[in-house]
Amino acid sequence: MSSESEKDPHPAPVQPQSLEDPRVADDEGDSAGGRMGFLEHLDELRKRLVYSVYGILGGFVIAFAFIKFIFEFIMVPLQEALPPGGKLIYTEPGEAFFLWMKMAALAGLLLAMPILVSQIWMFIAPGLYTREKKWAIPFVAFTSIFFLGGALFSHFVVFRLAWSFFAGFSTDYMDFMPKIAPVFSLYVKMMLAMGIVFQLPTLVFFLAKLGLVTPKFLIKNTKYAILIIFIIAAVLTPSADPVTQTAMAAPMIVLYGISIGIAWVFQKSQPDDD
Repeated sequence: MSSESEKDPHPAPVQPQSLEDPRVADDEGDSAGGRMGFLEHLDELRKRLVYSVYGILGGFVIAFAFIKFIFEFIMVPLQEALPPGGKLIYTEPGEAFFLWMKMAALAGLLLAMPILVSQIWMFIAPGLYTREKKWAIPFVAFTSIFFLGGALFSHFVVFRLAWSFFAGFSTDYMDFMPKIAPVFSLYVKMMLAMGIVFQLPTLVFFLAKLGLVTPKFLIKNTKYAILIIFIIAAVLTPSADPVTQTAMAAPMIVLYGISIGIAWVFQKSQPDDD
């Protein structure tokens, strides 16, 4: 039988147990380690901008090597939509040459899209948790694929519908003879707009992974989404004609339906109740 005098007079202090999830602690440590100061952010931004410019320049050089093919790819369908005997015209000495340069720049931008998106991701990655950094490949792939998909949809569908609509007002006493510079400007605006519009599934993918949207929420607010879609189409459409606005709003509605499916597949899993 032991007595109280045999007890250790100086017991070791009991260390309180941490209630924090070790996974959360690791994420917080990783995020803290990735924090940068203001000047470091500026230097990182400069680096990413330089790499992006190099990517665009590389795409421009490659595109300019195939400029005749790109020129025919864009201009021949437009000329075919004109009234019989109609042609696109230019009135300034250097207008056609600079059109070639602009086409090469646009094609170079599309070719460099994966590089640009990856540079954007590398710029924001230091502020993300480890589990969020694993989304780099989906982010680059989805953004690039959907942007190129929107550009192609604009070329083959939306712009051709708008172009046919504009060219349909020719009469015996009024000929449609468009200049190449404003035509290409409209072409670029519509292509970039559709490229942005086609980012809806990518946006919903990341919002669903973060738990900010759910399929139920998207389905419940479908009628409001359709109204917003037509408002966005009216804002992004360079021209005010209803044909172009409808042609831009229709794929957005389809993409919204696809986004509901994406949110259902990739929605954030709910933790079990304690």
